[in-house]
Amino acid sequence: MSMTDPVSDFLTRLRNAAAAQHHDVDIPYSRMKRELARILTEQGYIEAFEQIPPSPGDPGGQLRLTLKYTSERAPVITGLERVSRPGRRTYVDHAHIPRVQGGMGTAIISTSQGVMTGHDARRERVGGEVVAKVW
Repeated sequence: MSMTDPVSDFLTRLRNAAAAQHHDVDIPYSRMKRELARILTEQGYIEAFEQIPPSPGDPGGQLRLTLKYTSERAPVITGLERVSRPGRRTYVDHAHIPRVQGGMGTAIISTSQGVMTGHDARRERVGGEVVAKVW
């Protein structure tokens, strides 16, 4: 199985786990995915995440994300969208960072100063690659 777009895989696993009301989901580890998980946790879309150390059969290790649900058992994440894909990268300057759901959602931007939310990137006046939108 060749993984051409690990970020899309990350979003799809998260979307599927939320739809199936799983408590947590394991995703192959990468620094980028850890940063995405950090932002999702800070923004309140997921409960928590932890890095599971590599095992002999799994050299890269895993990220375990604990999903978050409302009191009605509905997933907190209602939508995840990959913006910049390997075949078509999407870059913006700080003035053109997209607003997600009229400011109710979060744009995740990969900048020269690290991965951050669209709000933070706007405040820091840095642009970058629009990785994903979450709402």
